[in-house]
Amino acid sequence: MQQDAVAERRHNLGPIPFEADAPFLKIIGELPRELNGTLYRNGPNPQFDSPGAHWFVGDGMLHTFHLENGRASHRNRWVRTPKWLAEHDAGRALFGGFGRKLPDAPQDLTDGGVANTNIIFHAGKLLALEEAHLPTEIDPGTLATRGYHNYHGRVAGSFTAHPKIDPVTGELVFFGYNAAGPLTPALSYGSIGASGKATRFERFEAPYASMVHDFIVTENHVLFPILPITGSMERAISGRPPYAWEPDKGAYVGVIKRKGSAEDIVWFRAEACYVFHVMNAWEDGDRIIADVMQFEEAPLFTHPDGTPTNPEKSFARHCRWTFNLAGKTDRFQQTYLDDLTGEFPRIDDRRAGLKSRHGWYACANPKLPMFGALSGVVHVDGNGTRLGHYLLPAGDTISEPVFVERSKDAAEGDGWLLAVVWRARENRSDLAVFNAKDVEAGPVALVQLGHRVPDGFHGSWVGAR
Repeated sequence: MQQDAVAERRHNLGPIPFEADAPFLKIIGELPRELNGTLYRNGPNPQFDSPGAHWFVGDGMLHTFHLENGRASHRNRWVRTPKWLAEHDAGRALFGGFGRKLPDAPQDLTDGGVANTNIIFHAGKLLALEEAHLPTEIDPGTLATRGYHNYHGRVAGSFTAHPKIDPVTGELVFFGYNAAGPLTPALSYGSIGASGKATRFERFEAPYASMVHDFIVTENHVLFPILPITGSMERAISGRPPYAWEPDKGAYVGVIKRKGSAEDIVWFRAEACYVFHVMNAWEDGDRIIADVMQFEEAPLFTHPDGTPTNPEKSFARHCRWTFNLAGKTDRFQQTYLDDLTGEFPRIDDRRAGLKSRHGWYACANPKLPMFGALSGVVHVDGNGTRLGHYLLPAGDTISEPVFVERSKDAAEGDGWLLAVVWRARENRSDLAVFNAKDVEAGPVALVQLGHRVPDGFHGSWVGAR
């Protein structure tokens, strides 16, 4: 009863109001000596309160855990976007949700970017990402903001927070929605070579304007899910939700060949659902298999009239999508692989776009709201069968688990899983290190932080170079 009260009373979604450096952190257990590098994490941490602002639109704050020779340190910094700088100078919020300026904001202020969703390392650059703006380059050591990176003018407009890096070629594949302006059905699609040079950039039209958070890349194909969190400028102008759940629109997934043209896109259809995150996808003959975390109804958004979605259907579960490229139907199959609630799936990135035999995700207590209640980690095989399942003490929450291979030539899944854990009773955070193939045994080491890291979104491990 007391544990339930703690879980209900406290959460870790609110921001922290400071930047700090902690050069020597206490370690419980022993850090594996193979872990030499830095875990970078990104998430929303509003500099100022803004009335009615959605959780998704808080200013980005980066948190790093640097591990070296059994020692650990921490640093956190806001991403100093044009929005952050303008609000810092004004001493107050100037933007509300999804780039909307507040009525008393300066008229010439147009950039509401927050760079708060993901952080990746590609072609020698560390990039903070959110899906409405170009990547923001970050200094890997100091976390100083270097500004937008547009690949020498070859890339423009929105840029996904979930680009995919081909483990064989090093190519980065990306897309952007709202590519013709806010709340439009146009998407962009492109690629960046391993050297950092833009090699492709084109645009096409989707069936309707949608919030397209993630997409799917295999060895030879790219898939774009158009799912019914719809965008509407008419709603936005009238003060209604700019993004809303409209299941009658149905679910579409467009498929193109990586070496083909967007003009040749083929659209598949299925029952309405929503997916924020893809675990992995691969090709099997004439079929494409994609493992995703699927919601029956979208959480965190309302219907166009402001009424909430059904909370009993707003939980994600591990689901397999199957596309038959040689079939005579435009339908794709959706098959749930587990009834466990979960989110933030990850794999051994050396198998991205290829058949994989290991995956991990943060799991939740189905009796609590979907986000803010992720309370454990699950290890699954390539068929979705659970291989391990670890739960935190009641009330504690866990972030996205990030896989780190033991060595470059280690077998798939042989390595470590890193996840930031919030300790509800102490109101602070740990970095938990698991043996990736034995998560059920619990953390082999805990790096203890004196303050909390708010629940955020995504992160990446960058090994020592």
